Amino acid sequence: MKYYIVIFLLLVGNMTALSEEVLSEEEESFDVIEVVMEHISDAHQWHILDYTNRHGDKVHLSMPLPVILWHGGRLWFYSSDRFYHSSHPVPIGNDFVILHHEHFYLTDAEGTLHFDQEGHVTNIAPSDFSITQNVASMFLSVTIILLMFLSAGRAYARHGMAPPKGFRAVLEPIILFVRDDIARAQINKETADKFVPFLLTVFFFIWINNLIGIVPFFPGGSNLSGNISFTATLAVFAFFAINLFGSGSYWKHTFTAPGIPLPVKFILVPLEIIGIFTKPFALMIRLFANITAGHIIILSLISIIFILKSIYIAPMSVVLSLVMYLLELLVAVLQAYIFTLLTALFIGMSTSQSEH
Repeated sequence: MKYYIVIFLLLVGNMTALSEEVLSEEEESFDVIEVVMEHISDAHQWHILDYTNRHGDKVHLSMPLPVILWHGGRLWFYSSDRFYHSSHPVPIGNDFVILHHEHFYLTDAEGTLHFDQEGHVTNIAPSDFSITQNVASMFLSVTIILLMFLSAGRAYARHGMAPPKGFRAVLEPIILFVRDDIARAQINKETADKFVPFLLTVFFFIWINNLIGIVPFFPGGSNLSGNISFTATLAVFAFFAINLFGSGSYWKHTFTAPGIPLPVKFILVPLEIIGIFTKPFALMIRLFANITAGHIIILSLISIIFILKSIYIAPMSVVLSLVMYLLELLVAVLQAYIFTLLTALFIGMSTSQSEH
């Protein structure tokens, strides 16, 4: 029960921070879409805390991140503080650069932006290789995974195959579950074990990043799994794992469809070829959509207070947000399981030897 109370207090704290941010502006200017998109989008700084000092000034406490831009044939390095806490454009070679809606644009010395008829910025954008919040969160998750498995590996090297204790007692059942109930259950016995390291990495990588994303305080709060570039990269790795190890039977079935009448082959073979790409595409969209939807729903429930402009709706809004937050804890591991399971299933389909 005490864990639910802690989560409830964190949600209330998040709602308070959001309310201060919104109420600092004119009520008429409140835009739900803008608020939600701002909180689920990537950023070049890592937000930590908002508070009001004794002089009544609102203070935004955040961790600056490295800004790395390619312009004029060279790399330029900055701290993101130079862009968030200054109204002047930053020199970059013979030009100037500003940060506008988390995108960098080249401008003149006054920082002038040009827009087309649809409101899109037409200024040239330098190539951006910055360490954003999502990238920093990914490094954090990689560090956590390395610490987990290196410490477990040292423990096994020290104690052998003795009954697991402590952290190993938690980690070992999960590893065995991925090996026995995902990899070996979907892939033939001769090749299943060589895919276990890849599937374990995918499972823990997605799961830990999902958990970091729903932690409502620093260093959590990123939306890495809700970033289409992140899920697309995972899907590309799944694509290579599925097709690089495909058996001759798999490719024969894909390109020739043996045993099928010739007229049907003209329909079936193109569909099979398209299926090579739709499988990882489905993995990409499923993970991206489910994680993003959870963040959007929680923020939307809190925004109801400001839409209706009534404090009386706040208890119901917070309770519903708490329910969604607890559901997100389940979704975090469920989406990692589904992505890993489907990847193993597709690998099993491509590596199997079928008789026609």
